[in-house]
Amino acid sequence: MQFERKNPLTGEVASTAEAMQASDIPAIAAKAQKGFEAWSKMGPNARRAVLVKAADALEARKDDFVSAMMGEIGATAGWAMFNLGLAASMLREAGALTTQISGEVIPSDKPGCLAMGVREPVGVLLGMAPWNAPIILGVRAVAAPLACGNAVILKASENCPRTHSLIIEALAEAGFPEGTVNYVTNAPEDAGDVVGALIDAPEVKRINFTGSTKVGKIIAKRAAEHLKPVLLELGGKAPLVILEDADLDEAVKAAAFGAFMNQGQICMSTERIIVVEEVADEFAKRFKAKVESMPVGDPRDGNTPLGAVVDKATVAHCMSLVEDALSHGAEQLTGGDTTQNVLMPAHVIDKVTPDMKLFRDESFGPVVGIARARDEEHAIELANDTEYGLSAAVFTGDGARGLRVARRIQSGICHVNGATVHDEAQMPFGGVGASGYGRFGGKAGIDSFTELRWITMETEPGHFPI
Repeated sequence: MQFERKNPLTGEVASTAEAMQASDIPAIAAKAQKGFEAWSKMGPNARRAVLVKAADALEARKDDFVSAMMGEIGATAGWAMFNLGLAASMLREAGALTTQISGEVIPSDKPGCLAMGVREPVGVLLGMAPWNAPIILGVRAVAAPLACGNAVILKASENCPRTHSLIIEALAEAGFPEGTVNYVTNAPEDAGDVVGALIDAPEVKRINFTGSTKVGKIIAKRAAEHLKPVLLELGGKAPLVILEDADLDEAVKAAAFGAFMNQGQICMSTERIIVVEEVADEFAKRFKAKVESMPVGDPRDGNTPLGAVVDKATVAHCMSLVEDALSHGAEQLTGGDTTQNVLMPAHVIDKVTPDMKLFRDESFGPVVGIARARDEEHAIELANDTEYGLSAAVFTGDGARGLRVARRIQSGICHVNGATVHDEAQMPFGGVGASGYGRFGGKAGIDSFTELRWITMETEPGHFPI
């Protein structure tokens, strides 16, 4: 049995994939366990060689990835290529990690006792990736776990099964032992049952999930029934704070990129621009001009910076936030006709206040609100007035001041004089609050995907009180 994914722009069938059922999961989990037993025994340089080969195989599928992302999610070619480049970097970084999975010798109070902290592979890990940055997040779900010697099961997004299957094809070509890399696809209506079966499978020891906060909570509760650790990278409402001494031209560039790259469908997207009142009018004027120069168009033509959003529900959700803000006194600076299917223009809404839904609810689309702050202290207060805490940014002409403000913003990530959208394979990536917990990336990934064990060896005769 198969299911279809349709192109959000044309309605044509973009891909088909197997509609797996919960009953299929036990066999997949058992196969993954056998793969783990083989892969975990391989040395670090052998694992590195396979991961590096996988990066090359990924890049060799460039045209297929671009075609798949355009068809399944309405992505632009530029976004697909950015995805591919970072994902290949993640595989190479994972390869470099294999020799950095180190332990330590710990001084013991017991004479003759050699005490060690040893990091070992966990077993079978489940990774669940979303559709919005499908190559990056699909690879991230499995790369570091594989580097640490684990077997993986990638649960693909129902919105981009072909894109995620291309990752599996590249990994298969690289030469992992049979069963080390596994793949699950399911129809949207079966997602709950399939994911539940994956979490419940006794072979699955840990889970990582990137997606909405709503679904992340469901996954965390299900995993908690089995005391299985979960790494969650969830929603965001990233603030970009602009102080009165900021370089406004730089802030405009970063805000436009952060708010509208991939049509605002990034967990780190700039959702709230918080500007000190002293420079708010001038920033709004310059930002309006910049955004008006960024048209939306058919991503297949490749002529515009903005392409399609993933579905009509996204347009409806974004417009409901805009309409609520306007009804409460906000002002629309840019925008346009939203009736053209999923080609939604960039919307900038000025004078947004905390009592508006646009200030609080994640849009995950091409709309951003400008909120005005009295001063630095008020700007920090507004930045922290959210349940989310993934990414943030602050613009100021004083680097030391920027660092002080960054330290006070409650988020897993904060950039001084940079955009809220910024990702590198070697960086610790994750959030706080409703944005989740745990960290992907670099050495932080080693902690997430290994088990730390205390092992001792006695070198002298023992002396016991009984």
